[in-house]
Amino acid sequence: MATIRFGFRRLNFHLLRRSFLLLKLTAFVIAVLLFCEFLIYYLVIVWCNWPEIKTPAHDSERETLEPVLKAMFLADTHLLGEVRGHWLDKLRREWQMERAFQTALWLLRPEVVFILGDIFDEGKWSSPQAWADDVERFQKMFRHPPHVQLKVVVGNHDIGFHYQMSTYRIKRFEKIFNPERLFSWKGINFVMVNSIALEGDGCNICSEAEAELIEISHKLNCSLKEQHSRRCEDGQPLPASAPVLLQHFPLYRRSDANCSGDDAAPPEERGIPFRERYDALSREASQKVWQHLGFSPRQMPFVVSTEEGQRTGFGQYFRFSCHGLVPSPTHPIPSKSISIS
Repeated sequence: MATIRFGFRRLNFHLLRRSFLLLKLTAFVIAVLLFCEFLIYYLVIVWCNWPEIKTPAHDSERETLEPVLKAMFLADTHLLGEVRGHWLDKLRREWQMERAFQTALWLLRPEVVFILGDIFDEGKWSSPQAWADDVERFQKMFRHPPHVQLKVVVGNHDIGFHYQMSTYRIKRFEKIFNPERLFSWKGINFVMVNSIALEGDGCNICSEAEAELIEISHKLNCSLKEQHSRRCEDGQPLPASAPVLLQHFPLYRRSDANCSGDDAAPPEERGIPFRERYDALSREASQKVWQHLGFSPRQMPFVVSTEEGQRTGFGQYFRFSCHGLVPSPTHPIPSKSISIS
C-alpha cells in the first residue's frame, strides 16, 4: 500500500509540474501576442506628439501662439482585392493597418485625416460585389469618431490610369467618399485634386476636372481680395489663406536627384528620369494647376502628394503622417512632421 501511495504522489507531482509548465508556456505565448499585436503600437506612437508652432504677430514683435489644425496624412493603403489578395495576407496586413490607425487616433487625436489615394489595390477592375466587400473592410479598418473628419483623394488604383478611368468608376468612388474638392477648416483651405484627370487631352473627365479647378481658383481669389466684386458675392467666403494642395500624383519633376531626407529614394535610384503622365504629372499639367490656383513658382502653396520629400523647380513636396498647420495669407506654415509608419 505504501508503494502504491508513493506512486500516486509521484504521478500527481509530475502531472502538476507539467500543468504548471503548460500554464507558463500559455501565459508566455499570450504575453508575446499581446505585446506584438497590441502594445507595440502604443509603445511606438506614444513617443509622437504635436509640436507647438509660434508665428510672429503682425502688430508687434512678440511671438504669439496660433491655433493649430492637427492633420494626419495617409497614403497608398492598397487594400488587397479578391484577385491578388490571399486571405491570410489580407488578414495580416489589414490587422496591422487597423491597429496602427486606431492607436494613432486614440493617442494623437487628430482633427482631420486625409488619405492621398490608392485606398484600394483593385478598384480599377473590381466587380460591384468585390468593390462592396472592399469598401466594407475599409470602413471597418478606418472607423473614426464623428468629430474626426476623414477626407479622401482618388488614386490610379481606385479608378485606373487616365486610359482606364471611366465616369462609372469615378461616380462609384465618389458615392462612398465625399467628392468635395475644396475643404476649409480653422482658416486653412485644402484643395483636393483628381490628378488622374489632369492629362490635358481634352477628354470629358479632364475638362470637368479643369472646370472644377477654375471654379476653385475663383473662390480662392475672392477670399484674398479686400473688396469683393459682384462675382464674389455668391456663397460663403473662404478664409484668406493660401491653399494646401492634395493630390495622388506629384507635380512635374525630372527625377529625385535633388531629393533628401528620411523618406527619399535610395541614392542609386534618385537619378532615374521620371516619366511624365506616369510617375508624375506632365510639365504642362503642373503649370496649369499652378496658374489656376494663382501661384507663381516663387509663391508656393503647401503641396502634399504620395511621393517622397523633394525639392524641384516647382517647389517643395513633403511626405509625412501627421502635421500641424496654421493659416497664412501667403502660405500655410507647417510644423515639423511626425512619422507613425
